[in-house]
Amino acid sequence: MKNEWSDAQSQTPASAVRFPSVSDSIDPAGGYKRRDFLKIVGATTGAATLIGVGITIKPEEASAFAYEPYLGDDQLTTVVTSCAHNCGSRHVLVAHKKGDVIVRLSTDNGQYQAGGSYGKDTEAEPQLRACLRGRSYRARLYSPERLLYPMKRVGARGEHKFKRISWDQALSEIAAKMVQLKKDYGPTAILDQAYAGASYGVLHKSDQIEGLLARFLGMFGCRTNSWSVPSYQATTFSSRMTFGTIQDGNEDDTFAHSKLIIMWGWNPAYTFHGGNTFYYMRMAKQRGCKFVLIDPQYTDSAAVYDAWWIPIKPNTDAAMMAAMAHHIFSNNLHDQKFIDRFVLGMDAGTLPKEYAGKENFKDYILGKYDNTPKTPEWAEQICGVKAEDIRKLADMYAKTKPAALKASWAPGRASYGEQYNRMAAALQAMTGNIGVLGGCAEGVGKAWHSESVAYPYDENANLWWASIKSDRWAHCVLNYPNVKREEIGLWPREDHLDGQIPNIKSIFWQGSDWFNQLTNINKEIKAIEKLELVVCMDSTITPSGIWADYLLPIATHFERHDVALPWYKGHYYIHRPKVIEPLGESKTDFQVFTELCYRLEALDPSLKDLGKRYNPKADRSYFEDPDAVDEAYLQSWWEGSVQHHQHVTMSWDEFKKHGTYKFILKEPHVAFREQITKGKPFETASGKIEIFSTYLAGIKDWTRTQFGYEIPYIPKWVEPFESLNHPIAKQYPFHLISPHPRWRTHSIFNNIPWLRETYEQEVTINASDAQKLGIKTGDTVEVWNDRGKCVVPAYVTERLLPGVLVLFEGAWMDPDKNGVDRAGNPDFLTLDNPSPAGAFAYNNAMVQLKKSDLTHRPGWDELAVARSSVFRRDM
Repeated sequence: MKNEWSDAQSQTPASAVRFPSVSDSIDPAGGYKRRDFLKIVGATTGAATLIGVGITIKPEEASAFAYEPYLGDDQLTTVVTSCAHNCGSRHVLVAHKKGDVIVRLSTDNGQYQAGGSYGKDTEAEPQLRACLRGRSYRARLYSPERLLYPMKRVGARGEHKFKRISWDQALSEIAAKMVQLKKDYGPTAILDQAYAGASYGVLHKSDQIEGLLARFLGMFGCRTNSWSVPSYQATTFSSRMTFGTIQDGNEDDTFAHSKLIIMWGWNPAYTFHGGNTFYYMRMAKQRGCKFVLIDPQYTDSAAVYDAWWIPIKPNTDAAMMAAMAHHIFSNNLHDQKFIDRFVLGMDAGTLPKEYAGKENFKDYILGKYDNTPKTPEWAEQICGVKAEDIRKLADMYAKTKPAALKASWAPGRASYGEQYNRMAAALQAMTGNIGVLGGCAEGVGKAWHSESVAYPYDENANLWWASIKSDRWAHCVLNYPNVKREEIGLWPREDHLDGQIPNIKSIFWQGSDWFNQLTNINKEIKAIEKLELVVCMDSTITPSGIWADYLLPIATHFERHDVALPWYKGHYYIHRPKVIEPLGESKTDFQVFTELCYRLEALDPSLKDLGKRYNPKADRSYFEDPDAVDEAYLQSWWEGSVQHHQHVTMSWDEFKKHGTYKFILKEPHVAFREQITKGKPFETASGKIEIFSTYLAGIKDWTRTQFGYEIPYIPKWVEPFESLNHPIAKQYPFHLISPHPRWRTHSIFNNIPWLRETYEQEVTINASDAQKLGIKTGDTVEVWNDRGKCVVPAYVTERLLPGVLVLFEGAWMDPDKNGVDRAGNPDFLTLDNPSPAGAFAYNNAMVQLKKSDLTHRPGWDELAVARSSVFRRDM
């Protein structure tokens, strides 16, 4: 391994020579050996004479440079694989390795598919090119923060003190504690906080619903579920209420056919929703498409597409959309034929008879119920956008066919964020832009359907005994048992546990860094002190891991066999072989849960045959040798699901040979095309697009729902918890938003030095605001409210609406003893209060800002070596 690693790092020509190092000549007794010292000096000075000594030294014959030749592909093994994270897509990565070491990574060049060739890149079969994050993955794979051995906490929680232990000790102690927690506190004691962050494939899957942890804890009989998705819960709610499904997205190739694309809160340069978003949007631009951006900041996407930028106050999007609807209705620009055929509750004429006395959307917009017409002038006072601009945009959208209003998730990450998404759906419907090529219905944006599960997915897949809103676990723990169900978004159950507040005593993190990513981190820090068992399963140290009791080293996707799925969009599969052997003592998630099952059944007779039931293709030897079993699951999945259900003729062996399978669709995939062209019903109760939600209108007792509080059954403008229009702005005058950065996937890749060279975690402030406060670019500032404080450099620009601050999410927190985060994580400032439909209020924080003398610690890249020694030392 040592020689292979040396070769892997080599970068220079073959004619180079290697100098002996000073460390080669250190005398164990101390100092240098005189003879070797002279050799060193001779090698580095040729036949020079040592000054003051008068000795001429003959140089040692040189044999090689410190850096050896750059290895070409003819000297390396090339393996097709992919990235693995929830970044907006999953692209091809090509690993070039020597022995068992990955030397470099490249990406799709057109040849890794049946019938492919170098350079092939067509509209039907575009290349699946990786971004900078994926291409930097070798630095994450071999990172100083890489977890190599099971570790156990020996200091206080969050004190960074761990010792190395064996897998036997770690799993024995975890299993025993699980049995005790279940016995002492019941079936809700363990909180499942798996997510799709680091282990997402058809076999090794981390996920809230389909994941390995959900099945494991469910079969064990002790699981509290986290039901809401931080990224887009408002959007999920809206799509289910409006269309009956979250599969409301077109494939990205449809963008190429749009005449107008409205990027509402969307910055596809940073957060694309599909494998080739920019490829097709560039096509649209070349074909004459116009672009509009509605966003508090002027983004790189706006610059690239020369978009008309409309700055808007954060969390006022629904008000602006309502005013657009008012202009469209008032000027008879809506598509009444489309509304009459496909839409429920858009106006009085499309209300069902049983709801004839209820509000409809048009009359709400025109002010019939509250005597407040939602005019552009009304909206201007709320959102800060000029009434004439609202009219202009409404006119453009209603008259341009086809037009894509891409309502991104970000504006919905706020209290009542679902109203923004539902209002967007109303605009999409009233203009007839749903189900047509070049239009857009999304919300969630889930498009082409993949066969996504290769391991057993049956009645045990998503068992739970309580399910709460993800970011309310800390509130539940801190206030148990004096908690109302609506405070935590407790999901209703029909059995005797209905209404039972979960008694959470443990957390499992699998494929997630949620302690770093959920709202109101200081509240989480208080709550975690009350837990008895915290297990973190990951391939690297993370901020969440620092607060765990056990750190379990999980193999990366380069070190296990799997198949990569596209991410909501993209019609392809990528084979993901085991490229290298797992580093250190890393195991896969599936290995860990299987072995834990065998240990649990030995401790609890009621769990008979748990190991075999959990992993039916394996026996207990799977923990040491999983390869044959993984191959069996994946081949069975390919032949039983992909070939059978999706009529793919390529064999499993051929798929492995080529590396990718790209579906060639007969026509671009358009969501709801069949509903509009063939009369297929929508998946709602009425079979129509429900702007009036029959489900919400039918709820009698909101306290018996997971929402807890009433939600309007038509889209409405509802004031958010905090905003620039709220009285709290007098104390905290800046509205902080925390969008996704280009250089991280949430918190993943935060510790990669190559990427850290391209950016700095900083708070963006408008130039006029900065001038008033005496702040210049590079100044250290503190940003705070009554929930917390963080310290970060400032970046001053005119590309941001005054009164708004931007602090990208995902920075690895580094709190001091007073709870002040020195790394600039905005979730020390965000609000965890429950929005009724489950939206996370990430972009809902009002804050204050000033120059500061507090310590700023720019990130773990500068501390990596020191910290890794903390995590790996024996104590």
